[in-house]
Amino acid sequence: MSSALVMVDRSVRLSRRNLDALLTALMLPIMLMLLFVYLFGGAIETGTKYVTYVVPGVIMLCAAFGASTTAVSVSQDVTGGIVDRFRSMDVGGVAFLTGHVVASVIRNVASTLLVLGIALIIGFRPTAGPLEWLAAAGALLLFVFAISWLSAAVGLLVRSAEAAGGFTFFVMFLPYPSSAFVPIDTMPGWIHGFAEHQPATPIIETLRGLMLGTDLGTAPWLALAWSGGILLVSVAAAGALFRRRTAA
Repeated sequence: MSSALVMVDRSVRLSRRNLDALLTALMLPIMLMLLFVYLFGGAIETGTKYVTYVVPGVIMLCAAFGASTTAVSVSQDVTGGIVDRFRSMDVGGVAFLTGHVVASVIRNVASTLLVLGIALIIGFRPTAGPLEWLAAAGALLLFVFAISWLSAAVGLLVRSAEAAGGFTFFVMFLPYPSSAFVPIDTMPGWIHGFAEHQPATPIIETLRGLMLGTDLGTAPWLALAWSGGILLVSVAAAGALFRRRTAA
C-alpha cells in the first residue's frame, strides 16, 4: 500500500509538471462543448435545449479522453527504463499501475468539474437531487477507472508512446457514433446497431437520465455491465502484460 501511494504521488506530480498535456485534457472538452452548442446546436433538433442534451455526452467524452492518456504515460515509463529501477527497489507491478490509474481518476475529477462548471454558466440546468448526483458520479468514476486500466494495458502492449497515443484517438472517436451529440434515430439506419450496443451510449444515457430526469430504462445495468467487464478484463490483461514486459 505504501508503494502504491508513492506511485500515485509520483504520477500526480508528473501530471502537474506536464502542463501541455494537462491543459489539453482540460480545455479540449470545453472547446468541443462550446463548438457544438454555439455553432451546431441551432441546427440540431433534440426536443430540448441543445446544451441540456449535449452536456452528459461531453462529460463522458472528457472522462474518456483523460483516462486514455494513461496509455502514453505508462508506455513512456516502460520504454524509458524507470520500471527496472522501481523493480530493484521492490516496487511491484500492482503499485506501479495503480499509481497511474489513480492519478488518471484524480485528473478526470478535476476536468469533469471544470466542464460541468462551464456548462452551468452557458445554460445547463440539471434537475438531479443528491442521490442522483451520487449515482451519476459513481457511474462515471467506474467508467473512468475501467478505461484507465484498459489504457494502462495498452501502454504495456505497444512499443512506443507514439503508438499509445493512437489509443486516445480511438477513445475520443467512440462517443461520436452514440447518443452523445445527436439522437441515434437521426443517424443512418446501418449505424443504429453499433450506436445502440457500444459502451458509450448506455453510460451517456445513464448520466442523462440521472442528471435530467429522463427515462433510464436498462441503461444503468448496461453501463454497469460494460464498465465492470472492461475493468475485469483490463486488470487481468495489464497484470499479464506487465509480467511479460519485465520478464526479460
